[in-house]
Amino acid sequence: MTTPTIAKMAPLPPPQPILRRVGSGAVSTIRVLRANPLTFVGFLIVAVLVIAAILMVVAPRALAPYPPDHVSFAYSQAPSWTHPFGTDGAGIDIYSETLYALPLDLALAFVIAGVAMVGGGALGLVAGFWDRPGTVGGVVSVVILRITDIFLAFPSLILALAIAVSLGHSVGDLILAVLLTWWPFYVRLVRGETLAVKHLPYVTAARAAGVTDGRIVLRHVLRNVLEPVVVYFTLDIGTVLVTLSTIGFVGLGPPYPGVAEWGGMISYYQGAGLITSTPWTVLGPGLAIFVTVLAFSLLGDGLRDILDPRSRRVLAGTGTGAIGAGTVEPPPPAASLPVGGTDTEVGAPAAPTSGAIG
Repeated sequence: MTTPTIAKMAPLPPPQPILRRVGSGAVSTIRVLRANPLTFVGFLIVAVLVIAAILMVVAPRALAPYPPDHVSFAYSQAPSWTHPFGTDGAGIDIYSETLYALPLDLALAFVIAGVAMVGGGALGLVAGFWDRPGTVGGVVSVVILRITDIFLAFPSLILALAIAVSLGHSVGDLILAVLLTWWPFYVRLVRGETLAVKHLPYVTAARAAGVTDGRIVLRHVLRNVLEPVVVYFTLDIGTVLVTLSTIGFVGLGPPYPGVAEWGGMISYYQGAGLITSTPWTVLGPGLAIFVTVLAFSLLGDGLRDILDPRSRRVLAGTGTGAIGAGTVEPPPPAASLPVGGTDTEVGAPAAPTSGAIG
């Protein structure tokens, strides 16, 4: 009677630590910013603008060389080291006035875009998730969409100008005039994203497991809708700023002198006929509008790449095979041949079957 041979098993390799993927988080964000120089420039400009706006509220003299409406003896002076953007006919420093308008213009753009995103986004969620014919949610969805279509039937700028004419020229009236025309865009955006998400398998599985609609909206739908909404919000800040400046330019915004606002400043100097004799009077506010809109546009394009997992992996270089980028160590070699000389290695992978590919 023969004694069965016992195979000598190779020792198991030590457990390998799980490597953290650098395709997510701050490291990935830095790599994406470095891979796209324009996005990095936009991020820096936005950061500088926000910090400057905060300083102009807390300590305005730290940036502005002159107090508001300060009249100097340098009348209609061209740009120089003392007055970077020159002065107007009354001796007011244009550079200081442009900086004093920065907090107001940024705050108006953020408030209008933010309120429109929250209000319009909430209506879009309701109109998209509970859009079921024959139910109360279906009726509410139809009402929301028909009201949205009424506002979208008119160009937003023309409608905002008409509302501004009927309301007044204060800052609150300006906010209300633009806000009433801005929320429908977020309704359409969020509703379309919600319709695309609510039929995905994990939402269907959550509903089959008995999860309430409210929890499904908050934990599953809203989290997947936020990414495109945040990108659109960042790009929308520049669009809102252009609309505010246009309303101020046609003379329907806060009056200047009095309230420093970029569109109102351009309107005042253009109406006074100073744009031909002293063209530098519109250089400061015009350049401020251009730089701010450009910065938020570049940042919005970069956020689209950062928030999209596929673009983030490509730009962050997670597929290069570098250690720490989610690579996997190769499997250990197969065990040695068993004692007795059999031709099958213990622990070796089995040969592919006839139906296997490759």
